[in-house]
Amino acid sequence: MKTRRNRGRVVAAALAAMCAAAVLPGRAHAADPGEYGFDPGAKKVQGATANVEASELDEGVPYRSTIRPGEKLYYRVVLDDVSNAYVSAVAVPGGSGPVAYGDGIKVSLRETDDTSCGSEQANFGSGEYARPITAYAYRTIEEGAASCQESGQYDVLVERETKDATDTRAWDLELRFLQEPRLKAASAMPTKAPENWPSGTPGPLTGQQQKRSGGSGYAQATSLENGRWQDTVAPGQTRFYRVPVGWGQQIHATAGLSNSTGAAGEFVGSALTLSLANPAQGFVSDATLAYSGSPASASLSPLPPVAYRNRYDSSTQVNAMRFAGWYYLAVSLSPKLKESFGAEPIPFELSVQVKNEAEESPYEGDAGVFGVTDQDREVARKGQNAEQAAKSGPMKVVAAAGIGTGTVLVLGLGVWTLLARRRTAAAAPAAPASGVTGPGGHGPPQGR
Repeated sequence: MKTRRNRGRVVAAALAAMCAAAVLPGRAHAADPGEYGFDPGAKKVQGATANVEASELDEGVPYRSTIRPGEKLYYRVVLDDVSNAYVSAVAVPGGSGPVAYGDGIKVSLRETDDTSCGSEQANFGSGEYARPITAYAYRTIEEGAASCQESGQYDVLVERETKDATDTRAWDLELRFLQEPRLKAASAMPTKAPENWPSGTPGPLTGQQQKRSGGSGYAQATSLENGRWQDTVAPGQTRFYRVPVGWGQQIHATAGLSNSTGAAGEFVGSALTLSLANPAQGFVSDATLAYSGSPASASLSPLPPVAYRNRYDSSTQVNAMRFAGWYYLAVSLSPKLKESFGAEPIPFELSVQVKNEAEESPYEGDAGVFGVTDQDREVARKGQNAEQAAKSGPMKVVAAAGIGTGTVLVLGLGVWTLLARRRTAAAAPAAPASGVTGPGGHGPPQGR
């Protein structure tokens, strides 16, 4: 028993050393209120003012960049001739102060001769306060299309619009390039937008309210399932969440801001913004509420069930619901509330309802980010973000921490060597009581 206990201590100590080595280099730090949480794995890339000098973006890799007022920056991607492609840009003004109605970014995907394939704009709208906003550009393969169908190099152009000529401050950008999986049978897919879909508003949820703290960026978005979720948001802060929405499912969301517990303040228009982005981080829809210190709420307009054919609709709210996956909810609170109601965070409730049973994926093989798995639903039940979910398995912890393979092998070899020596010692016959040694004048090693 003593040998087994010691062996257990050796194994525990070795495993603890491995875990410590694995976790420490990849340790994440929580962002301060109002600070955007970039993907910790994001690579830095500089946009080019000349398209021939643009840096290439790899598929599935997050990138960080910056853009100044009036700048037009180029990046580059390589596309095949069969995949639909998406490039998103999250603009992060940080603490850059007030913004105008039309301030924002435009993202477009273009052939190298400047032929536009697709574009989207994002601006701050009536909120007129700095917060993260997102837009994506896409190239889709369409039968009979005359442009943007061939394989080769394509330009990604990000343009910044700023009304205030005196504003010279740079915004951060978070960029991501994704390609949609191939269809099982493209010829069998509908090529027209849906004419009718359920557009009613569901009744309010009545279940138990639960607390769940939102993340500081898309990469740290907290997973949610159906339910009433309570959190707090400070003036100038944005909270991020994500919800798994499968094929054929329909998402509804409402944000309700609590009454102010302090002194009464002035009326603030567009005090809170609730926005929704799709799995490729393309803008879907948003809603705003005004605030005067009394409870107030805002709901997203009814959205169609997720369907491949939605992409053929002219409405952004419909065509952005084109694939399954994690849909992102962001709750932003205007910094103007600080003047009227103080800097303390205000409680709010986020109500989420995903209707209908999930349908079969139209893609061949693994859908990647454009699908929902049973594991995703379990992650949502636990309330994990992407990083926490990736570290939930023992070997995933090592991988996520970024330890080199050689380091892991050396640590593992050390553990097994210690175990082998202990087993050998335990299995060897004990030395005679008279002190007689074995051959060569040496007694066998003794287990301790």
